Amino acid sequence: MGQVIRWGILGTGKISTAFATALQDTPGARLVAVASRSADGAAAFGARFGVERCHGSYQALADDDQVDVVYIGTPHPMHHENAMMCLHGGKGVLVEKSFTMNRRQAEDIIALARRKQLFVMEAMWTRFMPAVVEAKRIIDSGEIGTPTHVSADFGFAATVGPEHRLFNPDLGGGALLDVGIYPLSMASFFLGEVTAVQAQAQMATTGIDLQTMFTLRHEGGAMSACSCSLRARTPTELTISGDKGFVRLHDRFYKTEKISVTLVDGLARNERTLTIPHSGNGYTHEAQEVVRCMRLGLIESPVMPHEETLAIMGVLDTIRDQIGLRYSADQ
Repeated sequence: MGQVIRWGILGTGKISTAFATALQDTPGARLVAVASRSADGAAAFGARFGVERCHGSYQALADDDQVDVVYIGTPHPMHHENAMMCLHGGKGVLVEKSFTMNRRQAEDIIALARRKQLFVMEAMWTRFMPAVVEAKRIIDSGEIGTPTHVSADFGFAATVGPEHRLFNPDLGGGALLDVGIYPLSMASFFLGEVTAVQAQAQMATTGIDLQTMFTLRHEGGAMSACSCSLRARTPTELTISGDKGFVRLHDRFYKTEKISVTLVDGLARNERTLTIPHSGNGYTHEAQEVVRCMRLGLIESPVMPHEETLAIMGVLDTIRDQIGLRYSADQ
């Protein structure tokens, strides 16, 4: 059966609730502890998921010797502090995206994890979805030829007020870090390292980006065009194209169960559609990867490796510099 990996969850918001639900469907994982900023919040979360070790502070979870790995589901301005705390406490960490506010913070976390030989991974759940795994297999097989172009978008119309975290720079608001990370990460996943970037944005009066578009050049000359928005409900699709055809991840590509493969030979087009379900709410697949890696004694995942997380955070820094998006963590 293998070693049972004992999980703690830091933060009790919507994303942590989704992840706790997923752990119930994850073989080899057991949720044993939760931490909130208040004892009441931790107790309520714990009662919902049958967790006995409910901590009224994040530090108490970091110090809990019954926990192997901590899922960090707090707002991204808190990720650096929370991850460092847990690593100092001897825990592996799965850090929700965006991983940190900038590359410098990401370097701190990964350097400490490497020094202490502890597992750390960015929680880019999309990479582990069965449909995405199959798309990568098809592309790597050479069926669509050499992949040289990606187009990807992620946009929704935010109806919340200016005080909401999406529009609040102190809470890491803005389209880029909230949803732009998805097109960027997937472009990197399918086309490789980013070597150049050009971005434009529409900014809000609060100082965050309402929508951002960016083009990327990748190693070997491949190109991608990506966009993110808090103003427009976009198709949220991802297409990877080569010289023989293309693979499309359909509506809500970040958790899709549907892909299509289109091959083009002159005027002839041959298309097939595949339906590839994910387990539960989808988050279990990244949790399964953490369990697998920790059982093997790995400190990083080959699917979401440290160097790629650092590179992606560096690209986000460059985009933010180009569009004038600043956060207090940059000072």
